[in-house]
Amino acid sequence: MSDHMSRSELKDYEYKYYKGLKAGEFRLKVSDSKYRCPFCHSSGKNDYHLKELLEHASRVCCKSKSSSLRVKARHSALEKYIERHLKPVPKIDCPKPDNDQLFVWPWMGIVANIKTQLKDGRHVAESGTKLREDFSRKGFNPVRVHPLWNRLGHSGFAIVEFGKEFDGFNNAMDFERSLEVDQCGKTDYIKTRNRGDRLYGWVARDDDYHAKSIIGDHLRRNGDLKSVTDKQVEDERKESKLVQGLNQTLEKKTMQLKEVQSKYNETNDSLSKLMGEKEDLIKYFNNEITNMQKMARDHAEKILRDHEEDRLRLEAQRKELENLEKDLRLRQAQNETERQKLLRQKKMNERATKEQKLADQRVMRLADKQKKEKEELHKRILDLQRKLDDKQELELNIEHMRGALDVLQEMNHMGEDEDIKVKKEMDKIKEDLKDKEEELEAVEELQQTLIVKERKTNDELQDARKELINGIEHLSTRPGNSNIIVKKMGELDHKPFLTAAKGKGPDDEVLALQLCSQWEVDLRDPSWHPIKKVEDQRGNLKEIIDDEDDKLKFFKHELGDEAFEAVTNALMELNEYNPSGRYAVRELWNSKEGRKASLKEGIRYLLTQWKNKKQNLKRKRSQFFL
Repeated sequence: MSDHMSRSELKDYEYKYYKGLKAGEFRLKVSDSKYRCPFCHSSGKNDYHLKELLEHASRVCCKSKSSSLRVKARHSALEKYIERHLKPVPKIDCPKPDNDQLFVWPWMGIVANIKTQLKDGRHVAESGTKLREDFSRKGFNPVRVHPLWNRLGHSGFAIVEFGKEFDGFNNAMDFERSLEVDQCGKTDYIKTRNRGDRLYGWVARDDDYHAKSIIGDHLRRNGDLKSVTDKQVEDERKESKLVQGLNQTLEKKTMQLKEVQSKYNETNDSLSKLMGEKEDLIKYFNNEITNMQKMARDHAEKILRDHEEDRLRLEAQRKELENLEKDLRLRQAQNETERQKLLRQKKMNERATKEQKLADQRVMRLADKQKKEKEELHKRILDLQRKLDDKQELELNIEHMRGALDVLQEMNHMGEDEDIKVKKEMDKIKEDLKDKEEELEAVEELQQTLIVKERKTNDELQDARKELINGIEHLSTRPGNSNIIVKKMGELDHKPFLTAAKGKGPDDEVLALQLCSQWEVDLRDPSWHPIKKVEDQRGNLKEIIDDEDDKLKFFKHELGDEAFEAVTNALMELNEYNPSGRYAVRELWNSKEGRKASLKEGIRYLLTQWKNKKQNLKRKRSQFFL
C-alpha cells in the first residue's frame, strides 16, 4: 500500500483510528496496570505501563524514521486518545528520549514557507495575529507570532513563542509533531524543492540558535539555549530557594508570634487585675444605686397613686364632655347633611328645568323650521313645475310662429305679388314672436332663480339632517330603545371576525382585532376596487361585488361567509356614500327596515325622546318632593 497521501487524507486516517479507540474497537488494557499497543503485534515487548505506552506512541509518531506515515498516524491517534481519555502522567517526558537536547528557551517554533506577494516593491504576507489564531484553533496555544522582516520585506519566516513553562514546551512539541505527520517538518523543508503554498515548521533548537541567518539573529536576541534537564534543575533550584525563603519567613514569623504572645500574657494579667478592681467599684456603685432607686421608687409610687386618682377623675369628666360634644356634632352634621342635600337637589332641579326649557325651545324651533322649509320647498317645486309647463308651451308657440314666419318669407322670396294683408300678418307675427321670446327669456331667468333657491333649500335640509344626526347621536338613551339610530356607513362590523378567529390562535380576541384592523386598512385603500358594473333585466347599469377578486376569494376561504359578508357590506356602503374618501360616513338609519331614515322620522323620534325625558324629569321631581 502506497504511503503517498495528501494532508487531508492523513488527517482523516488519523481521526478514523482515534474514533475507533474511543468506540472500543481496539483493546488496550491487558490487566489493572498493563497495556498493549493495538498497532504493534510483532513488537518484542508487548505489555507496557500506561506511561510507557504513551512514550512508545510518541516515539513512533515523532522520532521513528523507519515507520510509514500510516503507522505514525495510527500511533498519533493512540497518543491523543491516551492524553485525552486515560489521563496519564504529565507529558513532559514523552516527546523526547534525550533530555539533554538543547532547545531555545523561552520555547519557540519556526514557521517557514509563508506565502508572500510583492506590493509596492516589498514582499508582504498575512499578519502574525492571523497565524496565531490559526495555531490556537488547532490547540497549540501560542503566546504570540513574530513575522521576520528584512530589507526586501517579509522574509517568509516567522517565530512562534509558546511561553516559558513546560505547558508551552508540550504545545511546541505538539506543533512540531503535527507538521511532521503532514510531512511539513524541518527535514521535509530541507529536502523538498517544490514546496508550493504549504507551511513548514519545527521547534527551535541549538542549530537554529547558532545559524547565521535572520532566524538565528532573532533567536539569539530573544532567547537562550536550555535542555529539558537544565529547565527541570533550574525549576527545582527556584522551588528550593522559594521553600528556603518561606521557611526563613516562617521562623521569623514564629519568633514574632512568641513575642506577641508574651506581651499578650503580660497585658492580660494587668487587665485581669484592673477588671477585679473595676468589679469592686461596680459592686459598691450598684449598692448605692439600688438604695437610691428604692427611695425614688417609693416616692414615685406615691406620686403615681395621686396622679392616678386625679387622672381617673379627669377621665370621667372628659368622657362626659366628649359624649355631650359627640351628640352635638352628630345633630349638627345631620342638619348640615340635610341642608346640603336639599341645596343640591334644588340646584339640580333648577339646572334640569333650565336645560329642559332650552331643549324644548331648540326642538320646537327645529321642528317648525323644518316644517316651514318643507312646505315652502313643496310650493316652490309645484310653482317650478307650472313654470316649466308654461315655458314648454311658450317654446312651442315660438316655434310655431317662427315656422309661419318662415313660410311667409318663403312666399315673398318666390316672387309672388306683394300682398298688403300678408305683409301685415308677417309684421304682426314678428311682433308676437319678439314678445314671446322676451317672455321666454324672463321664464328662463325665473327658472334659474328657482333652481338656485332649490339648491340652497336642499343645502339647508342637508345641514338640518346633519344637526339631527348630531342630536340623536349624543342623546343619552340606549340605542336599542328605538329603530331610528345613527349608523356609520362603511364601518366594519367586528362580531363576525370574533366568530371567524375562534380556535385559530392562543388569543381569539387579539387575532380578531388584528384581522379586523388589517381589513379596515384595505377598505380605505383607493387602489383596491373589487366592484364591477353589470346590466340588469331592464338594461340599466348597476354596481355589484366582483366575486373573482383574488383577495376576496382568499378572505372568504379563510374566514367564512359571515366575515366575508361584513366586508362586502362595508365595501358597498363606502362605494355608495363616500367612494372618493373611503372612510365611514354617519347616516340617519331605520334599523328595523334596514334603510335610510327620512327627516320626518328623525324629527318624530327626537320629539318622542324629548317627551319621554320631560315625563321622567317630572316623575323624579315629584318623587323628590314626596
